[in-house]
Amino acid sequence: MKQLNNNISNNDSLLLGESIQIVELRSLIRQVAPTDVTVLITGESGSGKEVVATEIHRLSKRANKPFITVNCGAIPEGLIESELFGHIKGSFTGAIETRKGYFESANGGTIFLDEIGELPLSTQVKFLRVIETGEFMKVGGSRTEKVDVRIIAATNKTLENLITNNSFREDLYYRLRSINIHIPPLRERKEDIVLLFNYFAKIFAERNNIKLKGISQEALEFMTNYSWPGNVRQLRNFTESIMTLNPDKQIEVSDVIRQLNIPGQETLPAVINPFKGDERQLLFGALFELKRDIMDIKSQIASINESKNGAEPEHGFYISDDKINNITFDDFEQELLTYYWNKYHGNINRIADKLKISNRTLYRKFKNYGLKNGKH
Repeated sequence: MKQLNNNISNNDSLLLGESIQIVELRSLIRQVAPTDVTVLITGESGSGKEVVATEIHRLSKRANKPFITVNCGAIPEGLIESELFGHIKGSFTGAIETRKGYFESANGGTIFLDEIGELPLSTQVKFLRVIETGEFMKVGGSRTEKVDVRIIAATNKTLENLITNNSFREDLYYRLRSINIHIPPLRERKEDIVLLFNYFAKIFAERNNIKLKGISQEALEFMTNYSWPGNVRQLRNFTESIMTLNPDKQIEVSDVIRQLNIPGQETLPAVINPFKGDERQLLFGALFELKRDIMDIKSQIASINESKNGAEPEHGFYISDDKINNITFDDFEQELLTYYWNKYHGNINRIADKLKISNRTLYRKFKNYGLKNGKH
């Protein structure tokens, strides 16, 4: 159980980001917070569900009352009812005194139940009663007690699947999701990655008297295109670790790759797929390596014969000088695929083998970029 230390003004926000998803999320929180409606927060592990719950409480009329956080998955099944609702002295072995539960401790404020999908079925019945009537009984007790608590729950699981498997009550599900707030994963809001990195770096530097000398543009680009399967939590841990291990130096892309600990990769991340379904990541390795090679070759050409710098090779992959430094991932991907399309005359099998990605992925990407159907 954790209680909120509320020392942030209402003009600030705990939820950082400039992406349209986060801007809309902050707006939704401002709408929901002043009410007492029950909220279900969904999203992947590490995406910031507790931050959203904290923000809802901070902006609510209960802000000066308790904010209790409970991780339902961390409490043994035999103890969870006692933890939530309290118990009477002597009600079970070890109950040496009457004790308040988390709901009673949160009276007047907000209780945040994380990993709600881990709540046992027998406890779900009693939990539903608290939501509907505000009433509960302590374990071993005979007297109904009443609390005034705002309930926020969160899960990284699909509750509909748990309902199908008869491990979560359907009536509780619909009662919980009066308002459903979904937090998008970090990979879907890449414009927030550098902002969050800078914020975490600033906080960590101030607390630990560590200076960040800087970070190269290549390293930032790598971080922006990495999938971050652990979401914001992983990015924060990464920031603190890389600053600790690289004091008083500029962070380079090699430092980032090393810290991310990508198996078998000394220069790029994307030969493996850090999470299922992210096909952009499959191409990123080839793109990143090729871009570095191009820039190295261009630099060598310039040093040998400055007058020929920018001349387009007769054969091979080429991106003009005015584009190479500011090219986006999508532009670079299109350039690369177009090059291999022409080189292998649209032979999907040869292109897929060269880039180590699936034919299906290539078909879709070629269609997106307006290339014709390939040959087998």
